[in-house]
Formats: sequence, structure tokens, C-alpha cells
Amino acid sequence: MKKTSYNILILGASYGSLLGAKLVLAGHNVKLVCLPAEVELINKEGARVRMPIKGREGLVEIDTRKAPGKMSADGPGAIKPADYDLVGLAMQEPQYRSSGVRELLDAVAKAKVPCMSIMNMPPLTYLKRITGLDTNALRGCYTDPSVWDNFDPKLMTLCSPDPQAFRPPEEKVNVLQVRLPTNFKAARFDSDAHTAILSQLESDIEAIRFDADGAKIELPVKLKVHDSIFVPLAKWPMLIAGNYRCVTKDGPRSIKDAVHTDIEASRSVYNWTVKLCVSLGAAEKDLVPFDKYAAAAQSLGSPSSAARALFAGAPNIERVDRLVKTIAAQKGMQLNVVDETVALVDARLEANRKAAA
Repeated sequence: MKKTSYNILILGASYGSLLGAKLVLAGHNVKLVCLPAEVELINKEGARVRMPIKGREGLVEIDTRKAPGKMSADGPGAIKPADYDLVGLAMQEPQYRSSGVRELLDAVAKAKVPCMSIMNMPPLTYLKRITGLDTNALRGCYTDPSVWDNFDPKLMTLCSPDPQAFRPPEEKVNVLQVRLPTNFKAARFDSDAHTAILSQLESDIEAIRFDADGAKIELPVKLKVHDSIFVPLAKWPMLIAGNYRCVTKDGPRSIKDAVHTDIEASRSVYNWTVKLCVSLGAAEKDLVPFDKYAAAAQSLGSPSSAARALFAGAPNIERVDRLVKTIAAQKGMQLNVVDETVALVDARLEANRKAAA
């Protein structure tokens, strides 16, 4: 018999609360793994997710306490992975090596629970599902690649984190605001049984009708499940042409400026990255055309989280820029603009590490 509600564990409460809010609205139970201050606030006041709705003024707020499913939060030490049907990975890649999280991640791998990543940086395990990639040569792109060593590629999938969201600095840490309400695009699992869980979640999220001022409305940010393992790579051209190019010698710039200051340079970087994805096995139709991305970038008036972290002194960030450059080299591809971006990020990280030493 088909299960009516799943128990889902999500590592990371910031971006994770967006997917989590949709899952509890669909009647599933979500446990968020997060920091003590977040745990206390989410358990007391729920998570609050605000999003724009086409044709409506202002933002609609989801209060997870009022959802049919239950959301709760805990620290990594309190979790038994075997209690869950699915694990979502929603932290930034460098965070997985931190004390407590690392041990939980290893327990998840050993419990053989299927995992869906919504990280910008795909877990190294997922890349093993792509035929012809030398994943050993990619280990240097990760803060600590060993955290992925005990995972089975058959139990790992990737979900393109296309929706853009941020925590408003003036709000409490349980508030997340969606800036760009696009969809999560997940690749199927190796197994039909695990893919069936994703398909169930997809249709349950699709069926949500949210009560906003007495009107039943459809909410954006859905989960879309795809047979191709390359669909989630659609985020790569956006990250390389936009997010990482927010890093300049003089400081961070907005994604809008990174894309639109020199639109032709952005187009060439974007299309080069699309070509790389196609060379790995992606279908052109699964990737977003540059003009559609450039139009969306008009609304992204602040720097990417990677650029903000770099200029706030972070010693490590997710290195999708380095990953794409390294994979491209395996395919005999190279682009000066990408090399320059990687060099800028390298230099800033080195300066940050020296300052922290």
C-alpha cells in the first residue's frame, strides 16, 4: 500500500525550510537539522516562508504550524537516520565537515536512506552517476571530499536549487523570503521504489491549495521529477554566468550587474557552460535558454550568497566555479572568463584564510 505521509529529514534550516514548508503543506512530516537558536525558534514559532504570487500584491506567508504535516527541528546529535524515508541535503557544502554534522552525514550513508541534495555544489557521490567522469580528479574542488566516501551513488539524487531565497537580516532566523519562486527540478533515483517517493511528493505539492485571505490559491515553487540525471545541472550555467561573477577585485556586485554589465560576455559564459552540460549527456531542451535567465536576473538586485560569504571573510565556500572548470578540462574545454573567475575566488579565499590564521 502507498504510504500517505513520509518522514523527511532535511539538513539545513535556511534554504531547507523552503522545501520543508512545501512538504508539510502537502501533509508530510519534516525534521530540520540546524543550530540551537534555530531549533528553539522553529519548535516554538514554526518556520515562516514568504513568497511572491503572480497577480497578488505583497508576499504570502506560510506559517508551518498551521500546515497539515508537522515540522520540527533538532541538533545533529539527536537524529536517528533510520527513522526517515528520505533525507534532504540543504546545507552549503563546506558545512558538512563540521563537528556533529559530519557524524550525522556518515550515519545517513550507513543507514542507506535515499538522499536528495538541494545544494548548489552537487555531492561528489552524485557525480559518480555520470558516465565517463573521473570523479577522483574532482576531489580538490570540495572542502572535504571524504564526507561523501561512504555514500552509494544509487541512493543519491540531485535537485536543482533554482528558487532564490534569503533570510531578511532584520527578521528572526526562522523567516525565509523567496525572491525568485521557480521550481526544484529533481533527477530520478536509480531505483523505481525511491523515485516513487519523489513522484508522490511531486503530486502532493502540486495539489496544495493555500488559504490566503479566504481564497484558495496555488503556490509557486513546486517539485518536478525528471528521468534525466542531467536536468539538475541546469543551475550550472546560471551559477557560472551570474553568481560567481558577482565576485570582483573591488568587492561584490549584484547578480543583475554580473549578468547585465556586459551581456555578451555573460551570454558566452552561459552558453559555454550549457555546451559543457550537453557534452556530459544533458539535452539542450532540459537547460534554460540564456535570454530567459537574463530576464530573471533583472530581479536579482543583491550579490550571490557565495560573493557575500567571500567578502564577509569566509575561509571556505561552495566551489561550483572550480568544479565546472575542472570537469571542462576533462572534456578538453576552457574559457578565459571562467579561469579569471576561479582565480578571483581563489585569491579572496587565500586572503580570508590568512586573515583568520
